This record gives sequence, structure tokens and C-alpha cells, in this order.
Amino acid sequence: MAEQKLIEQFNLRSRLRFNVDEGQIWLDENRMLLLHARSMGALRRELFDSLGAERAKGLLIRMGFVSGQQDAELAKKLLGAGDPYDVFRIGPELHAFEGLVKATIVQADLDWERGSFAGEVDWRNSWEADSHLQLFGIGEDPACWTIVGYASGYVTQFFNRPVIFKETACVACGDALCHIVGKPLEAWGHDPYLDYFKPEDLQGQLDEMREEISRLRKTLCSGRTAGNLIGASSGFRGAFDLVSKAAASPITVLLLGETGVGKEMFARWLHDHGNRAEQPFVAVNCAAIPHDLIESELFGVQKGAYTGAQASRAGRFERAHGGTLFLDEVGDLSPAAQVKLLRVLQTGEVERLGDDHTRKIDVRLVAATNVDLQQAIAAGRFRADLYYRLATYPVVIPPLRERRSDIPLLAASLVEKYEASYHKKLQGISDRAMQALMAYPWPGNVRELQNLVERGVLLAPNGGLIEIDHLFAGGAPAQAPGAEVDRAGQVGKAGDASRQQLYEAILQDGFDLEQHEARLLELAVQRAGGNLTHAAKLLGITRRQLAYRLKQGVEG
Repeated sequence: MAEQKLIEQFNLRSRLRFNVDEGQIWLDENRMLLLHARSMGALRRELFDSLGAERAKGLLIRMGFVSGQQDAELAKKLLGAGDPYDVFRIGPELHAFEGLVKATIVQADLDWERGSFAGEVDWRNSWEADSHLQLFGIGEDPACWTIVGYASGYVTQFFNRPVIFKETACVACGDALCHIVGKPLEAWGHDPYLDYFKPEDLQGQLDEMREEISRLRKTLCSGRTAGNLIGASSGFRGAFDLVSKAAASPITVLLLGETGVGKEMFARWLHDHGNRAEQPFVAVNCAAIPHDLIESELFGVQKGAYTGAQASRAGRFERAHGGTLFLDEVGDLSPAAQVKLLRVLQTGEVERLGDDHTRKIDVRLVAATNVDLQQAIAAGRFRADLYYRLATYPVVIPPLRERRSDIPLLAASLVEKYEASYHKKLQGISDRAMQALMAYPWPGNVRELQNLVERGVLLAPNGGLIEIDHLFAGGAPAQAPGAEVDRAGQVGKAGDASRQQLYEAILQDGFDLEQHEARLLELAVQRAGGNLTHAAKLLGITRRQLAYRLKQGVEG
């Protein structure tokens, strides 16, 4: 609220003008540009490819530095008789006002007389971090270079002495939010990071540039692991590292995680990257097979074992001989099937239903469940001895909501997959749609993302972008509408836009003004606990006006 009052105090909205007739946008006396974030992302990529990572980073930082200086001059102009610290805080608000990032000052040690500064800022919704994730996926280096330059230029201009900010955490590196630390130039010592702020000759040696580009390409490819497993978040990397270490061994692996997190994909990766890759991979969903059939499916059946068994049939264990058997939803096995599975794991032999002959099998077992097996054991639904056989090497696969930074990579891969299936070529996912994907809770995890992207590819026009309405069948998740621009070219308040949407929704169907007014009055009185004075304040009218309208309603 304090930040909102600060913006209103200096009336930034009233200083923003859209002169559509002349093709100009003005913030006070500064001409502004309204650009696609996607196009700026494409520019970043071009700079990478042409200049190399290090030179591109320096150029973007210095570009942001100049922008920050310009905004600092604007803030000084708005100063008037205001408190210097309050006006200084316009910087983070200008960040948000210009669509760069939502900045929150978490620590600031300022001495205006001495011109000293030390501070830390949290960033949310950085356009650069989002753009970097969409284009490159998670990397090892922070990505908010122009915004870091902006913060440095803004504070430097404000204090009239060099103050440098450095990003210490970044969403593009898999962190929960971006974080910057700022202090005077001399306080950084001989940190090589300072070189980014110095202009340089861009005609560097070609060999050095080739090395930088090569290193960049390796970094950009790091988000895609071998096979179909995609991700670079810390949660994903932890699960993948465990699986990769077990791939070449015969150890039984238990994959744990919610429905839709990709347990079968992990199981297939294990098989494809082990020494059994040329042998069969057999998958069984234990929850999808009736309990009275699961034993015959797993262990096979001998001719005449029961009515209808007219021929002998090998079970899944025998069919997976030499390869890998994946038992999905193993927590749903019946007690009888659990006993037989335990015996197979102990002896390495299977016995078909109705047969007294055992068969040796050589199978690498991978099991998976979304059930808490410890609770199932306590409830008597799962055998403890079987659990200890299966849980030799447990791997927990995190839900998608805990690895949101992987969503751009996953979505891009799925778009590419379904483009081929539906014979389309698309530009990708729109910025607003990607923002919705990142904010969505994902109860169905990666499987749900896969379904949404397939729907998006199907509905999007060939050559176009996948938009929000293409993705979400039940309607797009609610998002803040933002502020509107009136006919005079002035930006209003976001709350006005929300109310406008409400009014339009009310008028879509049959509308009875008197009925809606009566209901609104009644609701206000209920919320105020019957106190008409408080209810009148909620409605923005006087107590006398409220009492009169209530009386009119009763008499009517």
C-alpha cells in the first residue's frame, strides 16, 4: 500500500500519455517505447550469437544503466519538497510501472549527506528471467542484466557516485525469486564483475568469440537431459541424478510421486540407459487391472487353470525376461498378488496360475506409486516385507508446481512434439499464456501440461501463437486485468479495469437493476453486522441514503 500511495503521490499515471495519432508515448518529457518482450528476447539471443555471452551481458548491462539514469532524472524532477528517501523509492516503482519487474526493497542503508549506499532488493516477475527461461531454460548464470544495469544507473545518478548492483539469485537459475545486492563501486574491490560496466571494443578476437559461443551453446543445451526427460530445476536434477546413477545397475528402483509427474518416463529412461536397453521394456498399470486378473497378468496362466483358460499364456514377468518390468501403481496390488510378487523377488522364479512348474526369470524391476506406502503398511493394506524389497532405491519425483522453472522447457518440447503430429508450424506460446502456465497449480502435473499443450497446438492457427484460450478448456485462470488507457491517452487504475470487467459480465445476461441494488444493500448490511453506518461506508453513501433505500425496498 505504501508503494501504491507513493506512485499516486507523484501521479505517475497522469504523466503517461499515449498519442496514437502521432505514434508517440510520453512519460513526462521522456519519449517511451512499447515493445514486445518476445522481440527483446529475440534481440538478446541475437546478441548472444553474434557477440558471445560475456560481451552480450556487458552490452545489456550498460544499456540498462543508461535507462536507469534517465529514470533517476525523472525522479529528481518529481522530488519537489518531498522526502529524499520516498522519492528514491520511486525507482522500484518505475521498474513495475514500465513492466520490467516487481521490486521490493528488503534492506537499505542510506546516508544522503555522505552519499553512501548499501541495499538489497527482491525481484518478482522479471521480464528478463521469464524471457531467458522461455528461450534457453535454466542456466548457471543470472539473466536479469538490463535490470541490474538499470538499478545501478538509477542509484548512481541519484547519489552522484558509482553504485553497482549484482544479482545473487535468479529465477533463470532455478531460484524462487531474483535478488540483487548494491554497494558503492569501491566496496566491490577487484571483482571482475565490474568489467561489464566498462565500454569495450566489440571487435574482439574471433577465436575468443567462438569459444564464448561454444560455451553458451553447451549451457543452453544443459536444460535438456538425455532422452525424453527434460528439466533443470533443483528438484528435477536431484531426482534425475539418482536415476542416472542407478541406470547401469540391476538394483530395484521405487519411483515415488503424484499422479502425472512422469514416473513411467523415468522408468523408460532407466531402461534405455542401462545394459538392458536392447531387451524388452514391459509396463503394467496395477490399478487398471481387476484384482482377480492381476495375478494371471503378472505371472501367467497354464491351460486349464480355470474355466476359459483354453491356452497357456506367459505373464508380464516372462515377457520382460532379460529386460525391465515397470510396475506402476504397485500400491494398489491385492494382498494375494503382493505375496506372489514378494516370492518372485526373493527367488527369481515365477509360477503360472494352475502350474506346478517354476520358471527362472531375469528381470530388472522398477516400481512406482503415488500411495504413501508407509501409511498403507500401518493400515494393513501393504506388506512391510514387500515394501523393503521394493524400496531398496527410492527416488522422489517432484510435482510440477515445485519445478515451475522447468515449465517453459517442457512446454516448448511438447509444442515441437505436437506440431509434427498435427502438421503445423507455430511461433510458440504467447507471453500471457506462458505466464498463466507458470501461475497454474498443476493438480495433474506434467500429464496435465501435456494435455493442455496438445489442445493448444490443435486450436492455434497455423503460423500463429498459442494463446490462453487455446490452452484452458474450462476458461483461463483469473488474472489481474491491469490498467486501461482512456481516450485522452491517460492510464487509469487497475481497480477501475476490474470493475469494468464486472459491469460487462453483469450486463451480458438479463439484468434487473432494482433486484441487484436490493441484493447489494442487503449484503452490505449483513457484512456490517446490521450496523447501518458501517454498511453505508461500504457502499460509499450516507446512512440516511441507505436507510431511505432500504425503506423503499420494503415498501416496494
